[in-house]
Amino acid sequence: MNSALQRAVQPLVAAHAPASGFIALNEGGDAFAARILLADAAEHSIDAQYYIWRHDNAGSMLLQALLRAAERGVNVRLLLDDVNTAGLDAALAALDAHPRIEVRVFNPFRWRRFRLIGLLADFARLNRRMHNKSYTVDGTVTVVGGRNIGDEYFGTGDGLQFTDLDVLAIGPVVGDVARDFERYWTSTPAQPLARVLAGHTALSHAQQDSARVVAAGENYAGALGRERCVRELLGGLLAFDWARAHLVSDAPAKVLGHARRRTMLLSKLREIVGTPQRELHLVSPYFVPTRAGVAFLVALARQGIHISVLTNSLEATDVAAVHAGYARWRRPLLRAGIALFESRRLLPTARRHRRRRGGSSSTSLHAKTFAIDGERVFVGSFNFDPRSAQLNTEMGLLIESPALARACADLFTNAANRHAYSVQLDPRGALQWQQHDDAGISLHHREPGASIWRRAWVRILSWFPIEWML
Repeated sequence: MNSALQRAVQPLVAAHAPASGFIALNEGGDAFAARILLADAAEHSIDAQYYIWRHDNAGSMLLQALLRAAERGVNVRLLLDDVNTAGLDAALAALDAHPRIEVRVFNPFRWRRFRLIGLLADFARLNRRMHNKSYTVDGTVTVVGGRNIGDEYFGTGDGLQFTDLDVLAIGPVVGDVARDFERYWTSTPAQPLARVLAGHTALSHAQQDSARVVAAGENYAGALGRERCVRELLGGLLAFDWARAHLVSDAPAKVLGHARRRTMLLSKLREIVGTPQRELHLVSPYFVPTRAGVAFLVALARQGIHISVLTNSLEATDVAAVHAGYARWRRPLLRAGIALFESRRLLPTARRHRRRRGGSSSTSLHAKTFAIDGERVFVGSFNFDPRSAQLNTEMGLLIESPALARACADLFTNAANRHAYSVQLDPRGALQWQQHDDAGISLHHREPGASIWRRAWVRILSWFPIEWML
């Protein structure tokens, strides 16, 4: 197999073996454009695995890019978790009908129209989902990180936008990601779309809906024009950060409840990472540490490890129940000297989007990463919550790169200081939120930016024994 991407990458990989090369994609427009341009550069294969694939501008344009690639003879495999494919059956069936495209859905719903009823009837199985995210082209370049596919993950559209992080990688780690995709693709929970839709009307109406597959939006034209990453890669001009990396992922059998603890991502991470020696900067939009997690972090803090956590504030989170699971642990974490920062809902980038489009965009943290001792960094799909640890399958890359770790730590510090509330305990032990902005420093004594009704709802949710599924 020989392609332009491979010819561009092979000399770089050979010169830096056994390290892999990495580029951080922290801007949504760049992350979107990289995927589109990689698809357009593909000559042999595209393997895409995602938890969410929206039927919006971003999702439709990326499906269009996959279809263009297939028309050139590229073999395309698309593996989607089935929990978020409602309304996509016809579009996916239209793609799956192409001789070069195969679509599979993971842990599928048997009832396509009445999914809620199906969920309630088979809750133990359908409550477990595939949360993995990867995009591999020609077995040569891969994109791994926290982004799903949809307008809100790439910084366009009105409404809530997610700030996130992916890495584009070349080198040995790409083979690891490709083998992991194959493991999921051939697993029992991954079912061919045609088999899942057999007898459903979506198949007969697939062609009528195919126009949605190739619907293009204008919101991304600028991003495609600015994105130089793939062009410089093809020209051999791209400067990668070279480092050893470990792919860490759950076994597909985790969604069947059959995975052993030692095969789960969290156990693997603990084994590879070991104990931080100096500092841990942790970013998780859905941070539910649980009693065991709090005990672990507190023990590290008592050993003199500087720990700081950035998560969503109540005003920024899109899942109030998760905030209820997190809020109860703030005091013990703060008492141990762990620094807590909660991302605010409106960020300067969001305001610029809002002025340009006339909409009402606001932002929510969605990146899942942590930096250890300024030497290693994890980027992936794993949230620090019971759902990621016990229920969903997850994946990510642990990269032994001081440069990337420092960059992530700097991004953390910038976000914490400029775009987040610093959560503190006042002299009486009550929570307070310190806010830094152009007007100076201000203090809040209630969850800032949240209405009394939202605060009350979170309080009610905290009474229910649902932490295990958050």
